[in-house]
Amino acid sequence: MEQEIDEIYTECPFYGSRRIRAVLVKRGFFVGRRKVQSLMKKLGIEAIYPKPKLSKQHPDHKIYPYLLKDFELSKPNQVWSIDITYIRMKNGWLYLVAIMDWYSRYVLSWELSNTLDLEFCLIALEKALSKGKPDIFNSDQGSQFTSNKFTAELESKQIKISMDGRGRVFDNIFIERLWRTVKYEEVYINEYTTVREATYGLSKYFKFYNERRLHQSLEYRSPKEIHF
Repeated sequence: MEQEIDEIYTECPFYGSRRIRAVLVKRGFFVGRRKVQSLMKKLGIEAIYPKPKLSKQHPDHKIYPYLLKDFELSKPNQVWSIDITYIRMKNGWLYLVAIMDWYSRYVLSWELSNTLDLEFCLIALEKALSKGKPDIFNSDQGSQFTSNKFTAELESKQIKISMDGRGRVFDNIFIERLWRTVKYEEVYINEYTTVREATYGLSKYFKFYNERRLHQSLEYRSPKEIHF
């Protein structure tokens, strides 16, 4: 049932427990609202906010202001953003972090982990920065991204740091759309049983996404055609 809730929420992030339960009942799952609320809490999801709250704030970390209100994109490497989502397995979950260029939608790097530690985020950042650097780097206020190690790496390269406002649904909208695309075009049609399978499947998908997937918003060009 967790997988069903995952699919419903990814399609309709504005659904709360009542409407998710209603969809489940239509699909043949006779479940009470309290059970749905319990499973939503376990997955870390709630209505309105468009993604699992995988990144938790740290009370002692500095929070940077959001710099992208009314920002006009005109070229690659103006704004990069990072985010974390969960990837379902046949038995359990993995966590996926990715860094994307806002203008081209190009995925610069990604990493999988079975824990929400800092290290896999730092590895993704290092890989992305080996390909260039942005003017502004945007994230949510999660402890991984507000940590001194993470922000120091950005500041050492004179990159401006921007952070989403708490509860702001559309501050990081491009990478939110990426998660929905990845889940519907890759994750939900494949049932990963091992980390190796997930890594292989996502590796193939991101190569396709960057190099061959045509985006309507990019005038039916691929992210790679725009980015380079």
